[in-house]
Amino acid sequence: MKVGVFAVLLATEPLHEVLDYLQKKGINTVEIGTGGFVGNAHCNPTELLANPEKLAAFKREFESRGMEISALSCHGNPLHPNVKRAQDDHQTFVDTVRLAAKLGVENVVTFSGCPGESEQSRYPVWNTCTWPNDFAEVSEWQWEKKVIPYWKEQNAFLAEQNVRASIEPHPGFVVYNTETMLRLRAECGTQIGANFDPSHYFWQGMDPVACIRELGKENALFHFHAKDTRIDRQNSALNGVLDLKSYRDLANRSWIFRTVGYGHGEEIWKEIISELQRIGYDGAISIEHEDGLMNHLEGLEKAISFLQSIIIEKQEVEMWWV
Repeated sequence: MKVGVFAVLLATEPLHEVLDYLQKKGINTVEIGTGGFVGNAHCNPTELLANPEKLAAFKREFESRGMEISALSCHGNPLHPNVKRAQDDHQTFVDTVRLAAKLGVENVVTFSGCPGESEQSRYPVWNTCTWPNDFAEVSEWQWEKKVIPYWKEQNAFLAEQNVRASIEPHPGFVVYNTETMLRLRAECGTQIGANFDPSHYFWQGMDPVACIRELGKENALFHFHAKDTRIDRQNSALNGVLDLKSYRDLANRSWIFRTVGYGHGEEIWKEIISELQRIGYDGAISIEHEDGLMNHLEGLEKAISFLQSIIIEKQEVEMWWV
């Protein structure tokens, strides 16, 4: 495994400066945003696909530094009931997959998407309970009429391009936990797996270690985001964890995102890294920064130091006792 960085947190800086800075910090693996919610400050797939010279120059930025791209990321909602929004996010996904194929990048990270509750919807509808029965009926309609048909088609496209869709389980989308992730893969195909971000598992009350093990049984964990969550005991005791307050309302939320090691300690993160190793994951541990209590450089550098202290790149070890 290698410590990597999701470079969107440095989106205000030119790509060459970002790569130079990260390399000085001992980082040689990066994840690049290509559109959707994360933007495309460092990489516009449509532009690169249309211009071989720009594509070659983009590749040289990494090759000249001996750096690799762990994933191209285009988190969006291709199932949005707003047709224009859905088409735009779908096209970004398609272009990102095609670009990944040209670059030899294995993973494209995105969301599963979330439809509305009917053909007349204007906004996505995410269900959090099964009763009254309307909610269960809506959920099944979404899966049968929208989710499965779309992702079956994308699975075939991904296979043609020899690229994998690393779906990030995330509340607000139809894939948000282990069960829904494995359902999407079972229904639609094995080019689809997980971009595992423990922060979303923590606040929903899941055990990331157990979830990694379950996904590992199906070889369904493709990529990993390093981000933490801190549960506020007082606020969550009063209001639970379903929280509609702004992410900026740090004092009153039931939980907030934190830099790794500031929501859960070293022991938990060692267990997570060990379980990844146990299932055979040998990819990037890609740092994603969304900590409202630290600026992006402070949070990034603390995360790099923390993870580098507990991750050793895989090596052949002679076991004298065998």
